[in-house]
Amino acid sequence: MGSNSKTIVWFRRDLRIDDNPALAAAARDGSVFPVYIWCPKEEEQFYPGRVSRWWLKQSLAHLEQSLKFLGSELVLIKTHSTLSALLDCIKATGATKLVFNHLYDPVSLVRDHNIKEKLAEAGISVQSYNGDLLYEPWEIYDEKGQAFTTFDAYWDKCLNMQMEPISLLPPWRLVPVAVTGTLERCSIEDLGLENETEKASNALLGRAWSPGWGSADKAITEFVEHNLCDYSRSRLKVGGNSTSLLSPYLHFGELSVRKVFQSARMKQILWRREQNSQGEESVSLFLKAVGLREYSRYLTFNFPFTHERPLLSNLKYFPWNADVNRFKAWRQGRTGYPLVDAGMRELWATGWIHNRIRVIVSSFAVKFLLLPWRWGMKYFWDTLLDADLECDILGWQYISGSLPDGHELERLDSPQIQGSKFDPEGEYVRQWLPELARMPTEWIHHPWDAPHTVLKAAGVELGLNYPKPIIDIDIAREHLREAIFKMWEMEAAAKAATSDGMNEEVFDNSVGIETSAIPKVILKENSSCPTYSSNDQRVPSFQNGNNGSLHRKRAKCVEEERLPADKPNNHNKEAGTSRGEEDLCSTAESSASKRQTISRMSFSVPPSCSSSDGRPMLECESSDMKRSWQEKIDLEQTSSKNGN
Repeated sequence: MGSNSKTIVWFRRDLRIDDNPALAAAARDGSVFPVYIWCPKEEEQFYPGRVSRWWLKQSLAHLEQSLKFLGSELVLIKTHSTLSALLDCIKATGATKLVFNHLYDPVSLVRDHNIKEKLAEAGISVQSYNGDLLYEPWEIYDEKGQAFTTFDAYWDKCLNMQMEPISLLPPWRLVPVAVTGTLERCSIEDLGLENETEKASNALLGRAWSPGWGSADKAITEFVEHNLCDYSRSRLKVGGNSTSLLSPYLHFGELSVRKVFQSARMKQILWRREQNSQGEESVSLFLKAVGLREYSRYLTFNFPFTHERPLLSNLKYFPWNADVNRFKAWRQGRTGYPLVDAGMRELWATGWIHNRIRVIVSSFAVKFLLLPWRWGMKYFWDTLLDADLECDILGWQYISGSLPDGHELERLDSPQIQGSKFDPEGEYVRQWLPELARMPTEWIHHPWDAPHTVLKAAGVELGLNYPKPIIDIDIAREHLREAIFKMWEMEAAAKAATSDGMNEEVFDNSVGIETSAIPKVILKENSSCPTYSSNDQRVPSFQNGNNGSLHRKRAKCVEEERLPADKPNNHNKEAGTSRGEEDLCSTAESSASKRQTISRMSFSVPPSCSSSDGRPMLECESSDMKRSWQEKIDLEQTSSKNGN
């Protein structure tokens, strides 16, 4: 391209100057026209929550200043159609090219593909780049060309592949495109990312966080130089800043994941030479967390239906309990389980909770209350500062047993045991549940067991100033067991009905509560949109979709670990080393499955969940249960012989 080329740089979740492939390519080719387009209508059910919009507003302001310093200007547009806004920009500037960095969520995949097609028809060159991942999702497959079905296999493949070692330097200066036509632009305030009623609450966020790519650069440097070495030990502390705190910067693209990976890798090489085993282990665990974020994009690209239905097909029959009142109690931190309640109250107050707490509260919602996992997924999206759809999908499918290597559906974690392990002194609970601040450490995670004299001395009145447990753990275990058996029965009945020639279909029983539908991903085998570079975005294909659906392999039941009666603060290690401490990112851990067809069903959540505009496993205690497992297996084998 010549120096007279006029290129529109379409910013999305890549709000940085440093290591930005689309911006770097445009700057090399000639003059640039940076634009950010805010289209609430296209966000639909995934309209960002208050704290997420606050971060976006601050990040855009920071990017605007940076571009102005380089000689250009960030044009902000609020519209009802991204395509129309881009066409207006082209008409007003005479630009002949559009560049942007890839996104991988289902909504963006559809929108970006349609925009490429329409602009190609208008004679506009469109090029897109990888600015969000170490590797593109279509670069990582097994020997048969199939998507990996376990995270470990996927990440091993990634770590053994070559990676571009050089990050793109920010441009020294930008040549702005002259605007000759009319264009309706707006200010950051006019975007409506923050209303007057939200500003007081949002002001508190600025005390703890500094959005913007400049701050992101400082954050990664601070973490790598001062906190990375202790990551293997500190990451499981649920109180304080014990993790990297980089996820918001990564979500909004203020920080290049390639820079994060390379910075940590260099430290690992140095510590290996110094024989610093703790440092080496810390880097490996941290890079695994990075890999889990990568895998979240891999999952949503290869299986774009995962925002609305589970990867494992048998869970379609799971009898979720769509109880709005229980959902409300969970959201408000009124379940009667202190660690769960503390986590949910911190989430509401700050928009942030530790990864381990995310695992605990989401597991409680799904396993104790049997709430539809998609309700929890949507609530996290509405309330988290680092709300990330791909990571959100991955985490909730992992917790709900919807993934081949996720939590077993039968696994039910005791919040009491989790509290003793991750908040042994009760400091985190006391911080967020002031009504329990005077409870002795011995009883802080299970106040319902405390003697009346202890409760009275602590000023705790169960059922009055702090709720009694919303459900007894033994009853919850039994309900979960019954739900699993019912799921098996419904699945077997559906198979039998199909084999008899009947046309019976069983649906998830949580879809009856209406909300707006999620845009469907339309998958195309061959794209009619011409590409101009090997970097261009690809469209998911189901060419291997005839391999059938995945079903969970039956897990062996093991006895749930229990606290010794005389030592309520003691606990055993969780079974296995690839799960317990390996739940490094609650909103980003699991794996994928074989390709399946797109779902025709959209999920529903109660209206109260919509965003504001402004391991211990189950015990196998009886022969009856063992017999039920065998009967289930026999039913499956019979169905298989009948041709299913």
